[in-house]
Amino acid sequence: MNKITGIKAISFDADGTLWDFEKVMQQSLSHVLKELGEIEPRVAAMLNIDKMIEIRNRVAEELKGRITNLEAIRLEAFRQTLTEIGRPDDTLASHLNEVYLKHRFEDIELFDDVLPTLNELQGKYTLGLLSNGNSYPERCGLECIFQFVVFSQDYGVEKPDPEFFQIALKEAGCSKEQLLNVGDSLNNDVIGATDAGIKCVWLNRKRINIPNDVQVKYEIHSLSELLKIL
Repeated sequence: MNKITGIKAISFDADGTLWDFEKVMQQSLSHVLKELGEIEPRVAAMLNIDKMIEIRNRVAEELKGRITNLEAIRLEAFRQTLTEIGRPDDTLASHLNEVYLKHRFEDIELFDDVLPTLNELQGKYTLGLLSNGNSYPERCGLECIFQFVVFSQDYGVEKPDPEFFQIALKEAGCSKEQLLNVGDSLNNDVIGATDAGIKCVWLNRKRINIPNDVQVKYEIHSLSELLKIL
C-alpha cells in the first residue's frame, strides 16, 4: 500500500471506528429494560431490545430531515414505545431516556488500538472527530485529543453529504488535499469523503468484502495500521 503524504489533519468517525456502538447500545437498552421492569413489570414484559431498536429506527426515519438531534429522536422513540404497548407516559419516557443516555456514554469502551494510535498522532497532525452520532469526546475518555469536532446534529447535515465534509475542512483549517478521513462505513466515511475530494482510509475491522461497485484506495483492519501508511 502506498504511503499517504501531504496530510496536515486527520478526521475520525466515532461509532464503529473508535468503539463498538452496537455493543454499547444493546447494553444501554438492557439497563432501560431493567429499570422499566422495576417500575412497571407488566409493561417491561411486553418489550425486548430488538423491538425497541425497531421502533427507534422507524422514528428516526419518520423524523429524517426535520430533527437531527439524536437525544431528541431517542426520547421520541421511548414515547412511541410506551404508547405502542398501551402505557403512554411522557414523564416515564423522559426517565428512560435519561437512563439510556447515562449508560450510552458511561459504558463506552474504546477499541484497544484507539488510544495508542491517537497518542502517537497527537502533535504531528490536527485531529478531529466527525460523526452523525452524539458521542462527545469528553464523555468517552477522549478529552483533549481532538482539535475540531463536527456533529451532524449541530449543522443539520449528515455524512455522506459533501457539505458535511466542507464543514470539516473549515473546522480543520486545511485544504481538501491536506485532510485524511478515517472511518468504518463505506457509504458515510469512504464514499462521502471521496465524493468531497478528500482522501479516505477504510477501517475494515470485520474484514468484510468490498462490493464490486465501490473503490477503496486505502484499507486497514486495525487503527494502528494507520501509522504504517502515513
